[in-house]
This record gives sequence, structure tokens and C-alpha cells, in this order.
Amino acid sequence: MSSFSKFSLKSVPDSEKSRPELSNSDTACPILEQDTRAVVNKGTPQKAVLGILVALSIAHLLNDTMQSLIPAIYPVLKHSFQLSFTQIGLITLTNQLTASLLQPLVGWYTDRRPLPYSLSIGMGFTLAGLGLLSVASSFAIILVSVALVGVGSSVFHPEASRIARMASGGRHGFAQSLFQVGGNAGTSFGPLLAALIIVPGGQHEIKWFSLIALLGIMILYRVGNWYQGNTHLLKPKGHAHHHALNLSPRTVRFSLGILITLVFSKYIYLASMTSYYTFYLIDKFHVSVQASQFYLFLFLFAVAAGTIIGGPIGDRVGRKNVIWASILGVTPFTLLLPHVPLIGVAILSIIIGVILASAFSAIVVYAQELVPGNVGMIAGLFFGLAFGLAGIGSALLGKLADHTSVNFVFQLCAFLPLLGLLTALLPNLEKPKAH
Repeated sequence: MSSFSKFSLKSVPDSEKSRPELSNSDTACPILEQDTRAVVNKGTPQKAVLGILVALSIAHLLNDTMQSLIPAIYPVLKHSFQLSFTQIGLITLTNQLTASLLQPLVGWYTDRRPLPYSLSIGMGFTLAGLGLLSVASSFAIILVSVALVGVGSSVFHPEASRIARMASGGRHGFAQSLFQVGGNAGTSFGPLLAALIIVPGGQHEIKWFSLIALLGIMILYRVGNWYQGNTHLLKPKGHAHHHALNLSPRTVRFSLGILITLVFSKYIYLASMTSYYTFYLIDKFHVSVQASQFYLFLFLFAVAAGTIIGGPIGDRVGRKNVIWASILGVTPFTLLLPHVPLIGVAILSIIIGVILASAFSAIVVYAQELVPGNVGMIAGLFFGLAFGLAGIGSALLGKLADHTSVNFVFQLCAFLPLLGLLTALLPNLEKPKAH
């Protein structure tokens, strides 16, 4: 718990208790007590509560580190249980479906009934799933364990995204990027830790990652305390963003459809990388399993770096511009990747990760502005779509790889970013801002 002491809570001095809007601020992070007042006080400029945003980003890092262990240990599971690529795809599908189907429902429910401590409860499901996975003795038990890990993620993302927006001080893109970069950093650490701990020691070494889940539970309990004391910061459902008022319901639905299509192109391509990149490197370049995990780490770390770029730039130049440059702009590099030597693959994968990752924070915030008052539901929908599409895509790509080759899968997926041309059809919700 001491590692989280900088986020610890303390009571508000008596001199402050006379302020009605600060009556619940004893759950705020003391390192940013003044920033917290700036958010709570009416009539003053809002500032981001960085203590909460950093805590959420750390919790997201821990959550997604555990999530990313699953694809990272595919080579180990494939060898131990003699799995086909189709079965590998089914593992991803099971994990991603439980991590996606519940998210919009959780977001819809908590938009109406906030659940401050649901985050730590969700992390408990992840803890149970990892424990079961470390002792799994059959393919069926593997599916059950990855499903539990997926449920934990499904509970975590909608509420955590809402709290990030609450604590953003109006800098929604920055807050979403800071929150998301933790998750993508965690996704990159999973393969690295798997290469260092699980590949040498075997499946049973997964049990050590239960300590990460316990740390996450403690952090999220503290975040839940802050959330419970600041629910008055939630905007009522009827509050509408002035941009969205000028759009017809048909335009909003059409725009959401385009965003969903863009998420499809992004996450099917990412599924090809996260699930089959190691196999591609092993098959084509004959690298070791451990070396392939380090290459996957480089790609996923680039994804994390790209995430922090998209939100702040979107706050400045407009989210549509970021979406356009990210999805379509990565196309030349994805088309080139299947045709270069190993060093070229490594370099291109880093470029692709940085560019492609910058879109997601912008897409989520853009969608939240399209449908104001439904922050949790929209966050759950798009995080859920990201996981669900990745799971379905991984299963289909695995089946395709069994009938053709992993190299053919990479050549086919290289064309997916061309769907970024649809960005031109999105309405402009904001004008570029200068800060």
C-alpha cells in the first residue's frame, strides 16, 4: 500500500468545511488538493485532477498487463496443449467477447447508477482468472480462465473512462490519452514479462501475476473513495454539448457507424499483430520464441507511445484530423511490412504502432461528444467493440492462417487502414484550438 501513498486521502481542514461544494473532498488526492478544488468550485476554471488520472493510468497499466499475458503465452500453450491456430483464435475470441459484450451494459447501467467500487471488484475477476489459468490442465479450463479475465476488463473500462473524464478539467482528449497510455503500456509489458518469466518457467509461473491484480485492487479502492465523494461532478444525462445540438439524430447514427467501421479496421489489424506477429517472425525469420516476444514488446510499446500523442493533439487541432491522419496515414507502412527483411519489419512495426494508436482516444472522445450524457455507455461501447472485434478477427484470421499461411494473413490485413478514407464523411465538431 505504501507504493500508493502519494494518492492517500486526508481530511479537509475545518476552515474548508464551510464550503458546501467541498463537503465530500476528504476523499481527494492531497498531492493535488488545490487542483481538486479547482474542479469542484463553481465559477472557476477547471483543472485536471492529475492524482486521479495518474492512478487510473497505473491501474489501466496493471489491468492490461494481465490481459496481454494471454496472447503473449500463446506459443507456450500451443506447444503444451498441441493447439491449432483455430484454437488459438478461439482463446482470443472467448477472452475478447467477455471483455466486450458486458462493457456497453456496464456503461449504460453506471451512467444511471454510479458504482464507485465496481473497479476493484472487476479486478477481482481478473485475479481469479489468472489463478485458474496458471493451473489449467485442459483447453476447456483455459477458455473459462480467459473468460474470467475478460469479465474483469469489461467491468473496469467503462467506469474508469468516466472517472477520467470527471477528473479531466475539460481537457477530455488529454485525460483519455493519459488513461489509455497506461493500458497500452501494460499491453506492451505483458509479452516482455512473459518472455522473462513464463517462457523459461512454464505456465505455472502465471501465478506470480496475481500480485499485480492485488495491487490493482488496492489502487482502485482508493480511486473509488474519490469517486464516491465527487459524484456531484457527473453531468446530468440531459446536459448536451453545444456542437451535438446542431446534428440530427440521423447524422449522429451515421457518424457512429463510421467510427465503428474505423475501429474495425484498426483493431482487426492490431489483432493480426498481437495474436500472430510472434508466429510470423518465427515462421518467416526463424527467430526463437523468446526473441519473438521482444519484437512484440517493441511493437506494443510503440502503440503505448502513440496513444499519449493522439488525445492532446486532438484537443488542439480537432479529433477528426487526428483520426484521419492515424487510420489512413498508416497505410503505406502496413502495405510494406510483409515485404521487408527482419530489421525492416521491426522498424515498420514501431512506426505503425505509433501512428495507428493515436486514433483511439480521439475516436472515444469524438463519440462521447456526439452522444452527450452517455459517457460510460459510449466508452463501454467502443472499448467493447475494440475487444470484441479483435476477438472475432483473431478467430477468423487463425482459421485463415490454418488454410493459407500467417504471411498471407499479414498481406491481407495490410489493406484494412484504407477504410480511413471514410473519415472524410464525419462532421466537424470543433474548430482547431490554439493554446
